[in-house]
This record gives sequence, structure tokens and C-alpha cells, in this order.
Amino acid sequence: MDSSKKLKQSALVGLKKSSTLLSKIIDMVEEDKYCIDVMQQNLAVIGLLKSTNRSLLENHLNTCFKKAILSKNSAKQEKAIKEMLQVTKLSNK
Repeated sequence: MDSSKKLKQSALVGLKKSSTLLSKIIDMVEEDKYCIDVMQQNLAVIGLLKSTNRSLLENHLNTCFKKAILSKNSAKQEKAIKEMLQVTKLSNK
């Protein structure tokens, strides 16, 4: 399996785990579980999503971004850079 497929698979696993855990957190809130327990689970989801985002970013940089930058098309290059700056700005909020 090439690295792009491995990163995609890793991202899918992270997203599915996050989805399952998020459903569990919703149940915990509905059942009035202890706040700290809910927050710990919530932080676990945030960690999973951050890790997943890193996998998605790594895959994008090694595929789409690399292809755009290596192309001779300056519009594609500028678009790729603009997109990366936008995503970086969002991830730092």
C-alpha cells in the first residue's frame, strides 16, 4: 500500500473513531454524566480530529499540493499556496 493510501486509511480510521466517540459523548450529556468525564472524552475527540487533520494535510502536501507546485501553471501554484494559507489560518484559530 502506498503512503497516500495509508494516510487516507489513517484519516478514515480517525474520523470513524471520532464519530463513534462523539455519539458516546452526546449520550453522556443526555444522561447527565459527570462534567469532567464528558470533557475528557471531548478532548479525546479533539485530539483524534487534530491527528486526522495532520494525516489529511500530509497527504495533500505529498499529492495535490506537490503536483500544483511542480506544474508550470502559475495560477495553479498560486491557488495551491492560497489554499494552504487559508487552511493554516483556520487550524490556528
